[in-house]
Amino acid sequence: MALLPPFFLDCVVAIGIRDDKRTTQWVASGFLYGHFLYKIDEKTNRYRVYLVTNRHVLEGHRVVYLRFNPREAMPVREYAIDFEAIENPAAFNTHPDPDIDLAVVRVDPNVLDKDGIQYAYFQSDRHIADRQSLEDLALSEGDFAYILGFPMGLVGEHRSFVVVRQGAIARVRDYLAGASKEILMDCMIFPGNSGGPTVTKPEAMAIHGTRPQNAAYLIGVVAQSITYSDVAISLQTKRPRVVFEDNSGLASIIPIQYVVDLIQSLQPSPDTQELKVSQSDQTNTERNE
Repeated sequence: MALLPPFFLDCVVAIGIRDDKRTTQWVASGFLYGHFLYKIDEKTNRYRVYLVTNRHVLEGHRVVYLRFNPREAMPVREYAIDFEAIENPAAFNTHPDPDIDLAVVRVDPNVLDKDGIQYAYFQSDRHIADRQSLEDLALSEGDFAYILGFPMGLVGEHRSFVVVRQGAIARVRDYLAGASKEILMDCMIFPGNSGGPTVTKPEAMAIHGTRPQNAAYLIGVVAQSITYSDVAISLQTKRPRVVFEDNSGLASIIPIQYVVDLIQSLQPSPDTQELKVSQSDQTNTERNE
């Protein structure tokens, strides 16, 4: 019994950088997001495609690499994003709020199609739960959710295979009340999870007064694990000697509303340059820009 739409996994990409030996180190996650533009006809929508990840994942790197599986049973392929090649600033943007660790990169959805790459994207009009949708869905503490990504560089040998971890919403009411910029999730995350998507888990049953969730929705972007510190005290001097930092098991999630707001603020012109990384149609009723 599948609780995640299979194509959700095809939305997730590993993000890597090259070391001195020209070996790609897979250091983070990201996902493809389709911003709904307009309906072409009754069965066809137009989307503009972006790579979504954290600001800290991309900062300081001239080139990063994305990892995709071909549709055929062939080895994985790497695609480079060269930020120095971006001439239009609308192609690469970070959130203006320094507390929101978010970056979006507009990508061209034709190269991957031409190369026969297997991929998909979250559609903004169908697969996401923004702030209002979270309230309408009555998402609450204790609801289950999944984190998708590539922790600790576990990308797979010859093909990319997304790691799915299950957790629960630990705190969301402060975000819905406008008192916080994050959702807290009870789930162990590790280096490599940064920038990956967080999606809700469908639930067929619900207690009286609440409603079941019959679909999975993209609700946010993994920002970081929340750590705690413990201090070792010297038995002789009674002074602190070593400070240990450990994973608390809580993860900070950037709500998807911030992605929506950022992309809507870009208002790209028709001649905006796109980075030459792309994505194929999920069905024959979708069109990408």
